[in-house]
Amino acid sequence: MKSSCQSNRLERDFITWLLRRQTYALWLAYKDPRVPWYAKWLAVLVLGYAFSPIDLIPDFIPVLGYLDDLLLVPLGIKLLIHWIPREVLAEYQERAESEARAHPKNWRAAAIIVILWVLALLWLGMKLVKGFQK
Repeated sequence: MKSSCQSNRLERDFITWLLRRQTYALWLAYKDPRVPWYAKWLAVLVLGYAFSPIDLIPDFIPVLGYLDDLLLVPLGIKLLIHWIPREVLAEYQERAESEARAHPKNWRAAAIIVILWVLALLWLGMKLVKGFQK
């Protein structure tokens, strides 16, 4: 059972990594003059929808809420991959991958942010306790 959960997590992490890399490569390609106007137009729609907090169907609606995210964004990305010239897309996919390797996760910065949040929550908790004691 444990290995099944680990394999599902690895698959999910890989898909997430692939989508991030692909969307970043598409964003980079969007700015290239070799990309046709209709692909740029679709890139604005797909990437804008992917990163927008507003959905066509709200996520709180069971099944349908996530269906638009699971269908529209991947289909738009697939269509963009076909519309953008291969050499342009390959160039930006390589660039997206190299930039991801060049900028590894900064665990120190993450630790500082976590510590600041913990301190802020402790301060807020102390203020609340003092407020209730009055």
